[in-house]
Amino acid sequence: MKLNIALAMAVSFPAVASAQTCPNSLVVQGAPSHLVTTTVFAETAKGSDIVDTAEAAGSFKTLVAAVKAAGLVDVFKSDGPFTVFAPTDEAFAKLPKEAVAELLKPENKTKLQKLLTYHVVKGKLSAKQVAISHGLSSVQGEQIDVTSTGGKTQVDGANVVMPNISASNGVIHVIDAVIMPATEDIMEIAASNDEFSTLVAAINAAGLVETLKGEGPFTVFAPTKEAFEKLPPGTIENLLKPENKKDLTMILTYHVVPGKVLSSAAGNVKAAKTVNGQSLTIAVKDHAIEIKNAKVVTADIEATNGVIHVIDTVLLPE
Repeated sequence: MKLNIALAMAVSFPAVASAQTCPNSLVVQGAPSHLVTTTVFAETAKGSDIVDTAEAAGSFKTLVAAVKAAGLVDVFKSDGPFTVFAPTDEAFAKLPKEAVAELLKPENKTKLQKLLTYHVVKGKLSAKQVAISHGLSSVQGEQIDVTSTGGKTQVDGANVVMPNISASNGVIHVIDAVIMPATEDIMEIAASNDEFSTLVAAINAAGLVETLKGEGPFTVFAPTKEAFEKLPPGTIENLLKPENKKDLTMILTYHVVPGKVLSSAAGNVKAAKTVNGQSLTIAVKDHAIEIKNAKVVTADIEATNGVIHVIDTVLLPE
């Protein structure tokens, strides 16, 4: 899940593919009328890699230009295999023109590479495999959220409008919007959300702001305002006093685990050692994740330096 994404980062990403053959006459319902059909793709993709397939289609000029500007052509022409979620020119047209132009500049090559590789997953995944995944790990390193209802699949909110376009080194799934990785760190996300106002005040009082703005990565179990309100009256006020900074720090660091742990790994992790040295028990019950005595109410809010899982109860160390 991505929060507070800035369009200033928006631009393009590569087309990488998987080997799933489409019916030659298929036209995706709801796709723009000018969008190429899979008939064109089927003819183009025979023996063609991802880059050649996208370039020949004619509907991915911005994407292809971005791949070239990022210096990723050779990567996307390599053996792979790759699964690429490829936005059309129409999808890019939804973004501010100045944002796209800015990212295509040589000095922004690293940012562009990060954006493009966020649209790519290793391996050949059919549309059916994508739909049942609930989330995919991108080459860039962050998770792409997947939802599928009523036969329609979305990746980070973008609709898959044309699936299973085969290429010699992977598969392309066409999407109707540019998807973007996180652009804010943990503190920036927390500070921009009123639900974390008490948590942010506590982090400031403990002097941990710069730590949580560091490279990390960190996994933060973040209590909401309502979670803090469950504590006995006066507890928060006392903890925020300068003389109680050590105790506050112990509590806050009990909510932080080194490394990046997404919800998809919760079933395989029984306990996690926190920054304060103590461990937290992790369990999955009735498809819900529990951290000690707290429930995860929102999972996988990804940041540039880690991930936040929102919890409904403040965790107290032993």
